[in-house]
Amino acid sequence: MIEEQTYEEVLDAIVAADSRYQHAAYHFVRDGLGYTQQSISQKETVTARHISGQELLEGMRAYALEQYGPMALMVLGEWGIRRCEDFGEIVFNMVEYELLAKTDEDSRDDFKGGYDFEDVFQKPFLPPRSPDESSVSGPRNITPLSDENPDRSGHLSEPEASDK
Repeated sequence: MIEEQTYEEVLDAIVAADSRYQHAAYHFVRDGLGYTQQSISQKETVTARHISGQELLEGMRAYALEQYGPMALMVLGEWGIRRCEDFGEIVFNMVEYELLAKTDEDSRDDFKGGYDFEDVFQKPFLPPRSPDESSVSGPRNITPLSDENPDRSGHLSEPEASDK
């Protein structure tokens, strides 16, 4: 009698074979797939259909931003996910261990060239640059005025001795 493995036992085997990604990365991809399927079914009034690599990348982006906001880049990086191709590697590891299914047309190449992680996970949360900032070519050297340094030379003048 062959004993069925639990989802966690299968993940343990995947991580033992490919340690680039943490368990949490696989849970995130599984949850992100569900999020993507739900988003698509709401738009298309279809209960379930196959999700392409590019659709999954877009769903992963939206799901990561919804779950982690400005921390998404850091959280994904902690799990080993640093580029779109990492999502593809995780998906195909899960396919290899029969946690996910694929069609004959699906390939790891579907996840290449999706988007730049810094562009989608970091830049939306950075403060806007003012037009003046882009024209400044480097830090400015400003010497503050003080009572002890009235000549702006940058050298502190010696205090005068008092004979009182």
